[in-house]
Amino acid sequence: MPKKTTTPKLVDNNKSTTKNTNPDNDSPQSFLDNFNWHNYEEGIDIIEDTQLSEFENLVKENFVDTADEDVIIGKVVHMTDREAIIDINAKSEGVISLNEFRYNPNLKIGDDVEVIVDIREDKTGQLVLSHRKARIIKAWDRVNNAHDSGEVVNGFVKCRTKGGMIVDVFGIEAFLPGSQIDVKPIRDYDQYVNKNMEFKVVKINHEFKNVVVSHKALIESDIEEQKKEIIGQLEKGQVLEGSVKNITSYGVFIDLGGVDGLIHITDLSWSRINHPTEILELDQKLNVVILDFDDDKSRIQLGLKQLSSHPWDNLNESVQEGAKVKGKVVVIADYGAFIEIEEGVEGLVHVSEMSWSTHLRSAQDFVKVGDEVEAVVLSLDRDSRKMSLGIKQMSSDPWTDITNKYPLNSKHKGIVRNFTNFGVFIELEEGIDGLVYISDLSWTKKIKHPSEILNLGDSIDVVVLELDVEGRKLSLGHKQTRENPWDKYEELFAEETIHNGKINQIVDKGATVSLNNDITAFIPTRYLEKVDGSSLIEGEEAQFKIIEFNKEFRKVVASHTSTFKNQKTKKPKLSSKTTQNDGNDKTTLGDIDALANLKEKMND
Repeated sequence: MPKKTTTPKLVDNNKSTTKNTNPDNDSPQSFLDNFNWHNYEEGIDIIEDTQLSEFENLVKENFVDTADEDVIIGKVVHMTDREAIIDINAKSEGVISLNEFRYNPNLKIGDDVEVIVDIREDKTGQLVLSHRKARIIKAWDRVNNAHDSGEVVNGFVKCRTKGGMIVDVFGIEAFLPGSQIDVKPIRDYDQYVNKNMEFKVVKINHEFKNVVVSHKALIESDIEEQKKEIIGQLEKGQVLEGSVKNITSYGVFIDLGGVDGLIHITDLSWSRINHPTEILELDQKLNVVILDFDDDKSRIQLGLKQLSSHPWDNLNESVQEGAKVKGKVVVIADYGAFIEIEEGVEGLVHVSEMSWSTHLRSAQDFVKVGDEVEAVVLSLDRDSRKMSLGIKQMSSDPWTDITNKYPLNSKHKGIVRNFTNFGVFIELEEGIDGLVYISDLSWTKKIKHPSEILNLGDSIDVVVLELDVEGRKLSLGHKQTRENPWDKYEELFAEETIHNGKINQIVDKGATVSLNNDITAFIPTRYLEKVDGSSLIEGEEAQFKIIEFNKEFRKVVASHTSTFKNQKTKKPKLSSKTTQNDGNDKTTLGDIDALANLKEKMND
C-alpha cells in the first residue's frame, strides 16, 4: 500500500505541536527546526499535546507493560485441570501452573491474584506468569514492614524441625524456635502442626534470607500486664491458685498467672519424698501459700505442705517414752537411720542403738530404706519435734546372764571383729565381745601384730580368762585352748642335747635356727664357728647343742661350736646364792671365774 503523503499546513502558534514562547522562534528557521518531520513522513495528522498526554495516561492505566518486573494484580478468567488463565490487561492473557496455588485449594474464576511476568513469550508465543515469585517478592516487603512496625501476622505451621517449627508466613518459610512457641515449656510439638497461628516477626537476616517469628512475644505482652497486677498484690501468707509449669529434682515451678513461683521439695509434703513427681504432675491445678519473696518480687517462694497442719501437732498421745512403735526407714546416714512412725513424724535410731554390740558399724549394715521395723521410744520432745528410738531394746541385753553363759575357763568359738596393736577383739555373740591380748595368741610364736596369724572374720577357739560384769569386759585367751608345748619341750630340748637344724636368718649378734615348727633357738655369734674356723651362713645345715632352755621366758640358746669344742657355757645370775647350770659346774658372783665368764658374755 502506497505511503500516504500530506502537505504540511501552516497553523497558528497556539495549535502548533511545539509552542513558541520566545519571540525569536517566529522566524522561518525556527519553524523548520521545530517542525515534526516524523509525523509528516508517517502521514500522521498533527495532534494536540494534551490529547497525546491523555492517550498515554489511558494506556498506562489500562494496559500492562510486560517488560516491567513489578508485581501485577491479575484476575482469574479461566481454569483447566493444570493451569489458570490470568488477565493482566496486556495484549494477551497469561498462564500459571495450578501447582503454585496448592496452598489455596479454593482458587476460583474471578479471584484476584498477585503475579509477575516470568516469560514474555514461550515457544508457543504464550505469556507465562508466576504467582510464586510474585508472592515471594511481595512477602518480603510485607515481612520487612511487619518487622519494622511490630504488626501481628498470620502463619501456617508446616512441620517440625530441629529446635522448633517451620511456619509459612506470606509464602516465606520462617523459623519458630521451640522456646518462642509459648511462655511455658512445650512437651508436644506435634500438636501445633497444620495449625494457623498469630506471630510477631522478631528477626530478619537479609544476607541468608532467614526470618524468625515468635508466638510467645504476643502472649508476653498480655501477661506482662497481669504480672504487674499480681506482683502488686503479693503478701506473705497469701493463698493463690496456680498450675504446675515445670518439675525439677529440687522443686516445682508454679505459674500464678504470669508470675512464676518455686515450691522447694522440702515444702511439698510433711513426709520425705525423693522426687516431686511422687505427689505432683505437670499442668496440675493446686493452691499454694506465699512463704517469702525478694524486694522486687521476682523470686517468689511458695509452700504446699503449709496449707495443712503439722503432723506433730496431731501425734497420738499413746506415743510416750518407753512405748513400742512401728515405722518405715525413710533415710539412712552413717550415724543412724530415720524412722517414720506416722506421716511427717520421724524418729532417729542412732547406730549405737541398733545393736548391743560395742563395735559401731554403719547403719546400712542393719537396715535399708523401706524396711518396716519395730523400735522403742527412748526420748520424746513434742515442742522441738524430736524423737530418738532404739532397735536393740526390742531384744534382751546379752550381758544380763553373762556369768552363766560364759563362766571362767569355759571354752567358746568366736569371730575376729577388730585388730589393735595390743590384741584382737573376738565376738562371741551379738553384743558380747572379748579381748585376746597378743601374748595370749600363741605359746611359741613371737607375734608383733595379730594380723600376722589372723584375718577379720576368722572363727577361732577361745577360753574365758577374766570377766568384769559391771565394766562389760571379757578377757579371752586363744593359746590356752591348747596344751603348752613348752612342758614337753623342756625334756626334749634339755641342755646339752644335740639337734639338727638349718640357719634361718643372720641377725644382730648371732643367728636363728628352727629346731621344729614351734622352737626357734638363738645362736650367739661366737657359737657359729665351724671346725675349719669359718662361720655358719644363712641356709646352712648343721648340728647344734642346747646350752640354755628357759620355759618361763620361752628362751632357747644353742651352739654349733660346742658340738666339737669343749666350751664353758655357764650362766651367772645376779644372786648371792649359787646357781646350777648343767648339774656339774657351780659358781657364785664372788668367784673370779664367774666374773670373767660374766664379762665374756657381756662382751658377746
